[in-house]
Amino acid sequence: MSPKLNMLWRLMAGHRQKYVLAAVALLVSVLIAYLAPQVIGGTVDSILGDKPLDAPKWVVEAFEAMGGKTQFEQKLWICAIALVLIALVSGMFMFLKGRWAAQAAEAVTSRMRNRMYDHIQQLPCSFFDRSDTGDLIQRCTSDIETVHRFLSEQVADVMRAILTILVAIPLMLMMSPRMTLVSTFLMPFIIAYTVAFFVKIRFAFQASDEAEARMTGTIQQNLTGIRVVRAFARQDYENDRFAEKNAEFRDLDCRLIQMLAWYWSISDVMCFAQRGVVLFFGGWWAISGRADALSTGDLIIFFFYVNMYLWPVRSIGRTLTELSKAMVSLGRLDEVLNELPEDHDDKPTSAAPLEGQIEFDSVSFSHGDLEVLKDVSFRIEPGQTMAILGPSGSGKSTIVNLLLRLYDYDSGAIRIDGTNIREMGRKNLRGQIGTVMQEPFLFSKSLRDNIRLGKSHAADEEIVLAAETAYLHTSVEHFDHGYETLVGERGITLSGGQRQRVALARAILKHPAILILDDALSAVDTRTEAMILRALRNRHGKSTTIVIAHRLSTLARADKIIVLDGGKVLQAGTHEQLVAQDGMYRDLWKIQNALESDLADEMDSGPAPKEDDS
Repeated sequence: MSPKLNMLWRLMAGHRQKYVLAAVALLVSVLIAYLAPQVIGGTVDSILGDKPLDAPKWVVEAFEAMGGKTQFEQKLWICAIALVLIALVSGMFMFLKGRWAAQAAEAVTSRMRNRMYDHIQQLPCSFFDRSDTGDLIQRCTSDIETVHRFLSEQVADVMRAILTILVAIPLMLMMSPRMTLVSTFLMPFIIAYTVAFFVKIRFAFQASDEAEARMTGTIQQNLTGIRVVRAFARQDYENDRFAEKNAEFRDLDCRLIQMLAWYWSISDVMCFAQRGVVLFFGGWWAISGRADALSTGDLIIFFFYVNMYLWPVRSIGRTLTELSKAMVSLGRLDEVLNELPEDHDDKPTSAAPLEGQIEFDSVSFSHGDLEVLKDVSFRIEPGQTMAILGPSGSGKSTIVNLLLRLYDYDSGAIRIDGTNIREMGRKNLRGQIGTVMQEPFLFSKSLRDNIRLGKSHAADEEIVLAAETAYLHTSVEHFDHGYETLVGERGITLSGGQRQRVALARAILKHPAILILDDALSAVDTRTEAMILRALRNRHGKSTTIVIAHRLSTLARADKIIVLDGGKVLQAGTHEQLVAQDGMYRDLWKIQNALESDLADEMDSGPAPKEDDS
């Protein structure tokens, strides 16, 4: 069994009995449906004609007990009712087949969606660095729906085709081996054409599916960045870019539809030709008076049997088409599921609370071919605050990512409370670290729910206290619905500073052993920033704090400051120590002080406000 089908077989565990029941119902339906031609053929030969009724003994006895040929000639409606009853019973079992197959398919695809979503949640950041969000959405929606369609419809069609052939061929052989050979004359050509088509359309569908994923990715990026698009008046450019992706998908999908049209038209011709061959030879041999020729009624029965097995066989082409699509979709799902989760090599130690001592010991890290950190070393004691300063690309955020084990370092060691973080479970580690990013992500929920993300069972009093520490509570009081105010997607209805303060309150609510502020106050005004830092200092000793910022006023009161450049630690010490020595820190301090002084002078020398004459 191929890996893809093996994966599908495993996902069907616990629901295979539904498919067994569906197969049984289908078998009963097929067997009952084969009675209809017998009724029609018997009516033509034995009621309207003079041929003795060719049926099981109990059927013949029942026929004679009901009055025989004479009675049925006057009441042909009985035959019509028999056909209706046969159709109703067969349809009832077909309904059960469809119901059970659909229930099994829904259960399997629901399990598949859950597994995909859960697996994606556990994949490392490096996977998302190289993946397109739109493509992942396509895999989790369209590809799973393709598999669902195959499981709910086509698997049952395969069973129907197999059962129909297994029932029809023996019955036809009993009636006339020679006519059976005639009725299967074109079958090898139909099957060969179907297999060739299956191989060809598989690649066409994969190309169409990938083009749809690229189009979905373009839509997702445009909607996410709609404000940037409008701010730069790029609507026309984005329209053209989408039109290009849309045209690519349209062309490939049209090619797929054309291939399907060719298949159905050619297979239709083959099937009609097969039926024509059966009618020609059956009628010719009957007219010529051959002893082994079929009677009119038997020829009708035979022709019905040919139709009943021929169309399911012809539909195998459609089934193979859907199978090829399902195989492509399963392959795309399997690509994601084969990615190793980030905790596959975790060897978690005890989940004891952290004290917050952090040590980087000659840590180096490369992102691809780019060396980001080079032999970085520092140490923070529990409850201390360390500030990190450096130009963009110097490795500041990388230190945060390594500490959170979003990535693993290449060499050296990172220890918390003396334990290498590689020996800690990622979930336990991150559960005791509160992180606030420069661009925090907020969900489209209420403010309360966004803050409570840091501690799902937090009481309202704890939420308010965390908001007060982040100097958010006063702003919330001015909202119409207070903490129940709904924020837009990604928190777009809030200002940048408010979003950062919501994220800060969320982190504070965790009462983390380690608090990381990655340029988390850049959108906050200087006065509010000073109040927030003062409130955090009042919590001194509760959290080991790492602050990344560009305002030196933010860093000045830290217990330790390190200056990064080019992935290396250039300077380390307190504010007073760094100001007293030559280097980047003192240069930046002078520049920022000079700018602030010039700004103050300009404001002082500006025109005096006019008096109000009113």
